Amino acid sequence: MKEIIAIIGWIVGVQGALGLAGRLFGDGPWGLVHKWWDIPTAGYAVLLAVGAVLAFYGEQGRARARR
Repeated sequence: MKEIIAIIGWIVGVQGALGLAGRLFGDGPWGLVHKWWDIPTAGYAVLLAVGAVLAFYGEQGRARARR
């Protein structure tokens, strides 16, 4: 289960990072999320943070399981 949480976390984090980078450095958000929803810049920052937390939690669980 931790592996699935880690994968979801990485995907959400990457989509948040792409959207945020596109808003800050490009002409519009990058990634797939903007095709379905209109998310403000702060929303992409939240997606990045939530994805990072989920990925960290999942990777820590995988590391504990290996020990």
